[in-house]
Amino acid sequence: MPDDISIGALALSWSGGKDSALTLWTLRREGREPAVLLTTVTEGYDRISMHGVRRALLASQAERLGIQLVEISIPPACSNEVYERRLERALAGPSLRGIQTFAFGDLFLDDIRAYREEKLAMGGRHGLFPLWGRNTTDLALEFIDAGFEATLTCVDRRKLDASFAGRPFDERLLGDLPPSVDPCGENGEFHTFVHAGPILSSRISCARGEIVERDGFVFCDLFPTEGSAFV
Repeated sequence: MPDDISIGALALSWSGGKDSALTLWTLRREGREPAVLLTTVTEGYDRISMHGVRRALLASQAERLGIQLVEISIPPACSNEVYERRLERALAGPSLRGIQTFAFGDLFLDDIRAYREEKLAMGGRHGLFPLWGRNTTDLALEFIDAGFEATLTCVDRRKLDASFAGRPFDERLLGDLPPSVDPCGENGEFHTFVHAGPILSSRISCARGEIVERDGFVFCDLFPTEGSAFV
């Protein structure tokens, strides 16, 4: 990759989950290809923040997407102040300093969008929200119908039963969700990892591992496997 990404290029905030995948799929259908994926990982755990997915699987995604990955490392229980300092450091680095447009998979949370736009504007950058305002039930079904496959890796047990951790994101799951839970988990009810779909050059082989609870969240570990199918 070049030392500096050209001005006018696009970066995509990437969590490894279905909303990120839908955002990339939408961008590509519009003829827009991100130059960089930007992901936050938690120090000590060596995993995607909140989603709890191993960095090895994150790297597999980036490889199959054919997009450069930039990771921002943050400490556990990271404060906004520390997060913003780490983000600014990453934005000043060679992979991001030429990028002025950052795409996000946000759907309807106005406060989150306003926060992102405010922070970007401070550096003369702006945000792009390709999925904004879309009906989340329609989006969830579109994700499944398009051939994407994902697994719930993190569940907020205050909002959703712990038994949902490790389940595939499919129509059966959507039918089992309580009415209070958004079909895309936009209110933080759950997070996912995408291991197959039209944006990936090939399926990511992984298996379900241990399920643990930490600070009110239930995580299903996924680990890479050498086989060709999800176990």
